[in-house]
Amino acid sequence: MQAEQQRQLDEKGYVVLERAMGDELLRVLRTRILELFDQEGDRAGHEFRTEEHAQRLANLVDKGDVFRRAIVFPAVLELVRHVVGADCKLSSLNARSADPGTDVGQPLHVDMGAIADDRGYWVCNTVWLLDDFTSNNGPTRMVPGSHKWRTRPQDVMSDPYATHPQEELLIAPAGTIVVMNAHMWHGGTANRTGSPRLAMHAFYCRRDKPQQQYQKQLLRPEVQASLSPELRSLLALDDPLNDELSSSVTVRSGFLK
Repeated sequence: MQAEQQRQLDEKGYVVLERAMGDELLRVLRTRILELFDQEGDRAGHEFRTEEHAQRLANLVDKGDVFRRAIVFPAVLELVRHVVGADCKLSSLNARSADPGTDVGQPLHVDMGAIADDRGYWVCNTVWLLDDFTSNNGPTRMVPGSHKWRTRPQDVMSDPYATHPQEELLIAPAGTIVVMNAHMWHGGTANRTGSPRLAMHAFYCRRDKPQQQYQKQLLRPEVQASLSPELRSLLALDDPLNDELSSSVTVRSGFLK
């Protein structure tokens, strides 16, 4: 099973782990995220960015043990490490709720504007489906194999918002987790239904790259003090190189799907 999942990541650029969360983890994640939206109100997502036609949350590692459990989910972390290497780190953990009744999605993009370098791939995103993804509620679109092209959509497409002839829609039930090589072209689509569509995004990068959100600066001291050695390593809290890379870049631009 693991070998087949790795093959799909290598060839297509993504793999779908259907209902991998299980009912309890899905319920707890969804409940806590909806609580945070209520608690944070107009300030929701302020640590990262705001977006027209969507609601966001950011810095989730700081906001509940369930999120710290999620970022070390074994089946996911093994596949992330297959993409970016064994010594990866969490770059950011955020959530996005696509507003209902919209008619504009996102442009095709690669996360962090990343192009593979001489060492290979260095970004990997995971999409945690907290609602069903259907054909018309804003599912992520993906262009399989595009992670191998070493270029960005905006560099070769006249209109990255346009439908790509090779794109596929991510249609799957709530509880599914998708691991994607984030050099693959992808983007959120318009939610044309009457209900919001919720997902969480655990984004990882290679150890020699800056975090999208500098975890050491964002996490409260009491949270940092409570973390296991495994979590401290994954968050790069004791890594001088990460401090050098990320200290001047509290928040980096990026899309959530």
